[in-house]
Amino acid sequence: MPEVLSHFLANYIEQSEQANQSNPETSGRYHSDWCSMMYPRLRLARELLADDGAIFISIDDNEVNNLTRIMDEIFGEHNRIALICHKARASVSNDKIISPNHNTVLFYAKQVECLEAIRKSIGLDPVLDGFEQDDGDGRGAYRLVPVDGPGGAKKGNPYYEFLGVAGYWRFSKETMQQKYDDGLVVKRGNSLYQKYFLSTAMQTRRTATTWWDDAGLTSNATSRLKALMDGAAFDTPKPIELIYRMIQMICFSDKEAIVLDFFSGSATTAQAVMEFNAQYTGDRHFILVQLPEVTPDKSDARAMGYENLCQVGEERIRRAGAALKTTIDEKNKQLKLGEQPKEVPDIGFRVFRLDESNFNEPKNGQLLIDRIKPDRTELDIIFEMMLKWGLELTYPIEEIEIKGYPCYSIAGDELICCMKPGLTVDVLEAIASLEPAPSRVFILDSVIDDTIKLNALQIFKRVEERTQQKIDLRTV
Repeated sequence: MPEVLSHFLANYIEQSEQANQSNPETSGRYHSDWCSMMYPRLRLARELLADDGAIFISIDDNEVNNLTRIMDEIFGEHNRIALICHKARASVSNDKIISPNHNTVLFYAKQVECLEAIRKSIGLDPVLDGFEQDDGDGRGAYRLVPVDGPGGAKKGNPYYEFLGVAGYWRFSKETMQQKYDDGLVVKRGNSLYQKYFLSTAMQTRRTATTWWDDAGLTSNATSRLKALMDGAAFDTPKPIELIYRMIQMICFSDKEAIVLDFFSGSATTAQAVMEFNAQYTGDRHFILVQLPEVTPDKSDARAMGYENLCQVGEERIRRAGAALKTTIDEKNKQLKLGEQPKEVPDIGFRVFRLDESNFNEPKNGQLLIDRIKPDRTELDIIFEMMLKWGLELTYPIEEIEIKGYPCYSIAGDELICCMKPGLTVDVLEAIASLEPAPSRVFILDSVIDDTIKLNALQIFKRVEERTQQKIDLRTV
């Protein structure tokens, strides 16, 4: 798979004539190149989506018609949920007859029937901040809302005194008394408030519309990113609020959802997912894909040390995660009575680059003493073996010692990698005696001789006979 993707990447860059930049507008094949680039990615995107998954694509007027036709062909018109207008700019361009201030967000489902089945969970009120109080009575977090009736006497609300406070109230005196007895009405200073619980808010569905004027502006997104990165590292980032809202619509109830961004740019999606996990708890993951587009020679990004766009995204994720952790830690230092500390979400990530295999393949009967390419690290080899064995690349990798021998343990001893000289029969016996025994063992040929290799086969065979558990041994 890595070789195929690497070939696709090289072929795409060559065909679209963009070795050092994105599809240049000066190209006579501008629209054709763009469609040729988008089509296979969108075909792949549909295959990767869960049955109840959805895709959002933000696009300006230049390609919105072409993109809609491509999406209708790949996903089917019946799976088109909406074409959303996102107000992205507040400023006006005086050099145009009409100043454009919106982008179009194409919203498609993989299977619209699956989204129809969970329609009640789509459009839950996204404004759920402020629920930071918890009395520990089992009813959860709440925020206080005024009990005085809107419009007072104009709305015909009853006027009376309750708990020493006179006013026009939302409820009758009897209802107020009942709510007070139930601990739902409280007095703060000279005002009365009712507890509005997060559990209630989460069940309040607000039907979304195709006009989004509250999902952030590009100018604000640029300013926020500049402040985070200590400089202008990227010109036109997507607003976090926009991505946040997309995640809220589809992934609110799925706390282990995977969010994939094929054009990650400055990594807005990663920051949005981390902040969403912090707000609503969960272990939602992000996967970002970005060509290593070279930053312009005289750009601010290059002056800040970023040679390509991927480096900008990596640094943004690091800084956004650190800032999120600092904010939560500070709030946890000021907890109110009975309030539970907030957990810091998973802010870790790994970065991978598409490349050819780490192993040289013998050609025409050639004998290779060491098949490992000279510029590859041990982790490079481990990740390739994880891919070949079908292990998730998010699994933890630990450096451990077994009988004094340094090796790697992946996914809690699911895979043991032996890559250092000094491997002995005693070490192999110790590996086999792990409880439970590893399902997979990888050993570099260069660190063992034929005797050790035969001993390894016999040792693991005995474990298989004793435990009825297969141990897959591979050497390269």
